[in-house]
Amino acid sequence: MTADYEVLIIGAGISGIGMACRLQQNYQKLFNHSLKAKKRNKDKATKPFIILEKRADLGGTWDLFTYPGIRSDSDALTFGYSFRPWLDHKMLAKGDDIKSYIAETAREFEVEKHIRYQHDVQQLSWSSIAKQWTVVVKNHASGEVYTMTAKFIVGATGYYDYDAGYRPHFESEEQFQGDIVHPQYWQDVDYNDKNIVVIGSGATAMTLVPALVDENGEQCARHVTMLQRSPTYVASVPGDDYALDWLAGKFSPLSKHQAYTLLRTRNVLMQQGLYQFATHAPNVLKAALKHGVKKELKGSGVDVAHFMPTYNPWDERLCAVPDSDLFTALHGKRAEVVTDQISHFTKTGIALTSGKHIEADIIVTATGLKLQILGGAALYVDGELIDVGARMTYKAVMLEGVPNIAMMFGYTNASWTLKIDLACQYVVRMLNYMKKHRYSVVFPQATTEQEQVQMQPDTVLGALSAGYVRRAKDKLPKQGDRYPWRVTNNYLSDRIMLKYRKIEDNWLHFTR
Repeated sequence: MTADYEVLIIGAGISGIGMACRLQQNYQKLFNHSLKAKKRNKDKATKPFIILEKRADLGGTWDLFTYPGIRSDSDALTFGYSFRPWLDHKMLAKGDDIKSYIAETAREFEVEKHIRYQHDVQQLSWSSIAKQWTVVVKNHASGEVYTMTAKFIVGATGYYDYDAGYRPHFESEEQFQGDIVHPQYWQDVDYNDKNIVVIGSGATAMTLVPALVDENGEQCARHVTMLQRSPTYVASVPGDDYALDWLAGKFSPLSKHQAYTLLRTRNVLMQQGLYQFATHAPNVLKAALKHGVKKELKGSGVDVAHFMPTYNPWDERLCAVPDSDLFTALHGKRAEVVTDQISHFTKTGIALTSGKHIEADIIVTATGLKLQILGGAALYVDGELIDVGARMTYKAVMLEGVPNIAMMFGYTNASWTLKIDLACQYVVRMLNYMKKHRYSVVFPQATTEQEQVQMQPDTVLGALSAGYVRRAKDKLPKQGDRYPWRVTNNYLSDRIMLKYRKIEDNWLHFTR
């Protein structure tokens, strides 16, 4: 049976566009046979690739979230694609700038024409007889539901539910007479001269607080309280990095691309070094973070305890704030941080278990994400529903026992795109290997003659203890106790594994 497409990519966010660009860069090498078949018989030829995006525009996360201050929490040099340098001097790029960067990349590599918007993938079904996937798609623009087929699937949907954020129910919340807003649904909220409570202590809350009290913005809140149940580690980073301009300056022997490569390498090593330091000397890093926060809060009257968690650094993501903007806001009169438990909502705000009451016109529930895999699509192999949470991930790219599918997961301890870029290159290498040896099917199998791999409770997102990971532990793919099933979250070892190790090994099974 002739498939409609060689490769079907789900999602047009930073992962999906990255994958499409890599395919486009290897277009002739990978799809030359399809192009020849198309010339011979246009009706039956398999097309090279397609991207299905259920939203009305590309960008993924950076199209969905529009709350004030939305930005990356990773440095821009490593957040950008390696094949298209991010040359802006901003250290933590703004959401609008990231979306523009993704769109410009899609245009430059001519992948826009392959995107089908408002196409929601609802089911993926593999047939071992046909050796291809049948994909059930709903076109939200027309309401039509139909199928298409593909030889290989790339799930580039990220790991959270775009339709619903995590929103716990608070006692008596129906009594509150103001507005309750989740950041995922932020649309044209009027917060000017309002009292706001932001519930949460993660990156979203720390981004919102200084943005809401920015007196130079279009709107400015009267007062904002960041209400947290427990603290999060936070550190200030420079808002701008002009090292690229300096290294590639007028009197420098380096080109801009060489300088970019050098600085990107520097940032990767710094990220990896910090993570390893946190793993092996957590108490030293705790002390350093505490010292930094004390210095930032000096003279503000804010207790450093609000930023000293009980867990070790990198058990959850460490939050970075540019140019101390959060601490600057806390020095002013418009912002404060409160660590306490919520008793219940009232008509005019929130009552805490300590007996304190916080007045509010708007309550922002920055309470986290709901996680899902493949954008919520059901996954079947020969009629059997696959429980993704009961399978291990192979090299954090493929799924144990499931043929011809890759699932993109980035890093939790570094820039998401670093791992995505490696994974995309690996998929291209594997597709090329399959074409060269005339293989039509590939799948990883954990049980070999040499060993019996043990599945671990940790998921593909590593050992993060964050609430959104704990809540979704049954949905996420697991990792094993050894290579290549163990997720290292180490860019240097992953680079060797995904870019340079041979494709064929003891765990990958190929058939023609």
